Amino acid sequence: MDAKTDIKKRLPSRHVTEGPERAPHRSYLYAMGLTTQQIHQPFVGVASCWNEAAPCNISLMRQAQAVKKGVASAGGTPREFCTITVTDGIAMGHDGMRSSLPSRECIADSVELTVRGHAYDALVGLAGCDKSLPGMMMAMVRLNVPSIFIYGGSILPGNFRGQQVTVQDMFEAVGKHSVGEMSDADLDEIERVACPSAGACGAQFTANTMATVSEAIGLALPYSAGAPAPYEIRDAFCCTCRPSRTSAALSLTYSTSPKSSKRHRMSRI
Repeated sequence: MDAKTDIKKRLPSRHVTEGPERAPHRSYLYAMGLTTQQIHQPFVGVASCWNEAAPCNISLMRQAQAVKKGVASAGGTPREFCTITVTDGIAMGHDGMRSSLPSRECIADSVELTVRGHAYDALVGLAGCDKSLPGMMMAMVRLNVPSIFIYGGSILPGNFRGQQVTVQDMFEAVGKHSVGEMSDADLDEIERVACPSAGACGAQFTANTMATVSEAIGLALPYSAGAPAPYEIRDAFCCTCRPSRTSAALSLTYSTSPKSSKRHRMSRI
């Protein structure tokens, strides 16, 4: 028996895919179009906080497809799933903000439950907003399976009459408008150009700060947090979310866990 096959005996997904008693489980996998080879490969969860609530999340589905290609090319079987996001930029200023912090726990809980419930062997998590980044990373540390975090990326700056602007300028514009220093027409003009692309708020707010943290503690690939959401290099980073050894199975067996990686990185900071 070769290493790829033998390694499955030590992975969580063996409880779903191996042995005659798991024939009913495998029948569900065949129903989704998986091949025999894919069923007996390591299962890698690809968790995304994609939704249409805000631009910070809108590119995550695209990036998740790149992750799946990288996992498959290295001999793993990607299993994609989504969880929620409550975006502060939309929720704040009204009762919706009461949902923001609890959403972090919901994200962590839902990702953890999905990975445990389906016995996935590893996890790649994609998130793009204030509470989804820590929620996804919390799930990785709780699960302590081989994991990689991917940030969705920052939004590009807008252009208002030759000047770069971000959502921060929008809040300042509201203040100016409230005291009569900006007209209705000018406010309407700037709100249409301040956020020109997918991505998280274009400043060192929570999302970009937590993205920096993800690299510092070793959960994200080096330099992966910096590229804006629309840039093609983001997809290139996603495609490299693949085992670095000769096979997915070997990498999943010998790769370090999130807890050990975090401890190692924190000891060097």
